[in-house]
Amino acid sequence: MPDKERTKYQLDEKDIPTKWYNIQADLKTPLPPVLHPGTGQPIGPQDLAPLFPMELIKQEVSQERWIEIPEEVRDVFRLWRPTPLYRARRLEKALGTPARIYYKYEGVSPAGSHKPNTAVAQAYYNKKQGVTRLSTETGAGQWGSALAMACAFFGLQCKVYMVKVSYHQKPYRRVLMETWGAQVVPSPSPDTQAGKKILEQDPNSPGSLGIAISEAVEDAATREDTKYSLGSVLNHVLMHQTIVGLETKKQLDKADDEADILVGCIGGGSNFSGFSFPFVADKLTGKKKKLRVIAVEPTACPSLTKGKYAYDFGDTVGLTPLVKMHTLGHTFVPPPVHAGGLRYHGMAALVCKLYDDGMIEAVAVPQVATFQAAIQFARAEGIIPAPESAHAIRVVIDEALRCKKEGKRQAIVFNLSGHGHFDLGAYEAHLAGKLQDYEYPAEKVAEALTHLPKVKG
Repeated sequence: MPDKERTKYQLDEKDIPTKWYNIQADLKTPLPPVLHPGTGQPIGPQDLAPLFPMELIKQEVSQERWIEIPEEVRDVFRLWRPTPLYRARRLEKALGTPARIYYKYEGVSPAGSHKPNTAVAQAYYNKKQGVTRLSTETGAGQWGSALAMACAFFGLQCKVYMVKVSYHQKPYRRVLMETWGAQVVPSPSPDTQAGKKILEQDPNSPGSLGIAISEAVEDAATREDTKYSLGSVLNHVLMHQTIVGLETKKQLDKADDEADILVGCIGGGSNFSGFSFPFVADKLTGKKKKLRVIAVEPTACPSLTKGKYAYDFGDTVGLTPLVKMHTLGHTFVPPPVHAGGLRYHGMAALVCKLYDDGMIEAVAVPQVATFQAAIQFARAEGIIPAPESAHAIRVVIDEALRCKKEGKRQAIVFNLSGHGHFDLGAYEAHLAGKLQDYEYPAEKVAEALTHLPKVKG
């Protein structure tokens, strides 16, 4: 079969990238400094040392364009990488579009998403430094299950604070984490001072990623044997994910095609960044000025499209350093919708900077239309997408229909960051007509923004 007629573009194990791409090397101006919550001054490595191993701290601030991937990490990656790139021919036909639609499928990992790409790296670097236990938070459970698996591979203990609404909505995610050996508690929990404080204020709190982060950070900061692990937002996490985009570039070369439009869903920024940053590099260096890169978020928690670009805490209680980002306010608790992991009040600093610099676009989509797109995709392509990825699919379909209307043969490429097998409760609710659209509450966000920390300058 000629390459141009293929549906699946696969790479060999030897094609797994040997280096991560660090976009900080190509930014026209550096990121705004991260500030100490107590002094308001830029933080140094020693400020982060209680939470992270030194190798990850170095990666967080590195200006080197390429960072070597340790062989022990690549050895684990061989369990599922390289992941396939598909041409969505059946979806194209169903839409009657002249657009060419491709999707990179990260759902083939043992944990079912892109998250192990950084979980394995983080577990490795912690193990190397002699750490024996990791604490973390998880929203929909994708990240928690990835870290639980990675900890099992490297012989580490794992404590996961799972956002309470997801803990109850997705019991099988919890079982998955526990099968890999992790301890999972609903957040807010009575296990930490931060959790107790929230429960005193609201015993029925549904939880939020910000609250769960507060608990996991406190856990790590108060124990000698424990470091904290984060599945999104931080620079080194986004960098670890760039193997997704680097593989996609090679696969598009195999397809003798190149992207006109890139689409990814966005909550904290990990899968969108890992997929898009190797392509954004070509925009930053002037090679692909016309490439459109679209980040898609839920209307219920639209930090990029509706948030304020300001310094804020990454967590609810205020334990983390201050980061300049598009934020809905660290005290904002998003509604318990099925946007899965896309419920963070802020956004990765690198993503915010690219958005502010006009390098990427952002759009917010409602819940019902998102699930309609997910079902249309599943019935055409067979894969039931995670609700997070379904947000990207909504925009992909909209762009493909625009191409149909305008008669344009553009190549639309998106990251299908995970499968929805553990999210069938959300599909069940949608199919029963129980899901409703939910706009973010402007007055609650306005109130949350009054609590932004005061930063000089």
